Amino acid sequence: MAHPLVPQIIDLATPVAEELGLEVVGVVFHTNQSPPVLRVDIRNPQQDTGLNDCEKMSRALEASLDTAQIVPDAYVLEVSSPGISRQLVTDREFISFKGFPVIISTSPPYDGQQEWTGQLIRRDETALYLNQKGRVVEIPRSLITKVQLDERR
Repeated sequence: MAHPLVPQIIDLATPVAEELGLEVVGVVFHTNQSPPVLRVDIRNPQQDTGLNDCEKMSRALEASLDTAQIVPDAYVLEVSSPGISRQLVTDREFISFKGFPVIISTSPPYDGQQEWTGQLIRRDETALYLNQKGRVVEIPRSLITKVQLDERR
């Protein structure tokens, strides 16, 4: 369950990232830590996301967060690159990771399963195609809630 402030933080962080030529790919607010940790994952669409990108985004976002006063108490801001263990979202990512092992979550369950694993074949407008030991499985996109790389294999 996402923290209720996450949508506001995304709304604030997205234009800050765009101004720096970056994209926000995820926001998580860990309130179970003391002080709470606000983690913002960014991506540089032009090249590999580097420390310099994270540093620029951290400075700019910190200033915007302080001005907006969305987060009422003390917190730690972490800006990082999600690395390879992340969700696949864009068409470019689905093309780049063709053949890689993925985990697909569906809701409601599809064909009696809520989690599917296999090699990514492709994605089109209506479905995602998965290779499960030589068998092609077609999962409707409307049921897919998450696709991420499977690091367990």
